Amino acid sequence: MSVDCREALQHFMRHLAAAVSTVGLYPITHSQVGHLCEQALASLADAMGEAPEIKIIRIDDELVADGLPLERSMYVGRLAEMLKNGGVGHIRIRRQVADHELLALIASLAKKGKGNKELCSTENIRLGQVEVRNVRTEEGMKIAGWASGAAGVGISAEEMALFMEMYENVSRRKRLDVVGLSEIVTVFIDAFVNDADPLLALAPLRAMDEYTYTHSTNVCILNLAQATAMGIEGAQLHDIGIAAMLHDVGKLFIPEQILNKTEKLTPAEWDIIRRHPVTGAHYLLDVPGVPRLAVVTAFEHHMRYDLRGYPRVKASGAWRPNIASQMTAISDSYDTLRTERVYCRAKDFQAVEAILRRQAGSQFNPWLVENFLRIMARHHAREERSGTGEAKSP
Repeated sequence: MSVDCREALQHFMRHLAAAVSTVGLYPITHSQVGHLCEQALASLADAMGEAPEIKIIRIDDELVADGLPLERSMYVGRLAEMLKNGGVGHIRIRRQVADHELLALIASLAKKGKGNKELCSTENIRLGQVEVRNVRTEEGMKIAGWASGAAGVGISAEEMALFMEMYENVSRRKRLDVVGLSEIVTVFIDAFVNDADPLLALAPLRAMDEYTYTHSTNVCILNLAQATAMGIEGAQLHDIGIAAMLHDVGKLFIPEQILNKTEKLTPAEWDIIRRHPVTGAHYLLDVPGVPRLAVVTAFEHHMRYDLRGYPRVKASGAWRPNIASQMTAISDSYDTLRTERVYCRAKDFQAVEAILRRQAGSQFNPWLVENFLRIMARHHAREERSGTGEAKSP
């Protein structure tokens, strides 16, 4: 989005917030409300440019458009608060939006009281609600390996299909939809904030071709659990989630016959595997809207705590991997060890716990390992109390 378009979007926010405030004083049919609605539509058209639609998502008290956060202002902050009070997580507005549709949105946002769930979607204005539902596993879901668990924390089947499509687009050298990823991360964060158990969304792998998105989502959930336990929140927590989703993006450029090979890899094939952190980081550098933390995490997540992993860096004594990279290394290894693969059987929780403790201080940050295992122990205790047992625990 150009500077002019972003400035026009700020004007749209200002007019929209002012219209909502005005409805608190006058009827929706008042001329001042209509005038502000007209100004908002004009600014919105300028903000869209040639795009067919514009998508705005709320991340806590911030608004993001086209994958980039909007500059904080009184009006942006006020609108974010209105969306939050209305339970609105994202808005998608199409170019064909009419004045009566925008007036309906204004009326919906003007409703008093926190927790108002009366969303008012129209043909050209789609409002999405960040929702947490206590849904247990449904074996009939076939869209993705994590479909049933993800549904339990508010991920719809449509969003899961879009997520898989995003990764397929990357492998075909198409543009990555950062906004779509951001929405999924926002749903998981909201589940943590609302004291749900997002770890229920961790799912076993049901098909080899689902590995990339299943694994990436599991690592995201595990990273958010680690970060939340350390008190990390807001935009930083969101960036950690995005970084986790994209940590293995470099593997999308590796031939499937190498990734799924059951025999021992040749030295040349190992070289290709070891290049995926650099490949992924280079790819993400060229994607607009990707947090810099995602680039760093993609590059560092196989370096190891003792820097004996890959890629190797010069002057390694002065290099310390980012904490998000260190968390990702733990989540990545945990999910890999717990997953049934063509070349390796899945390990139970006790076996994985022993491996993580043994590698603490060398492959992994020992403090982060303890934090991670405390989280997983609490989750397993909760699973046992609910009677689900090891068979459905992550």
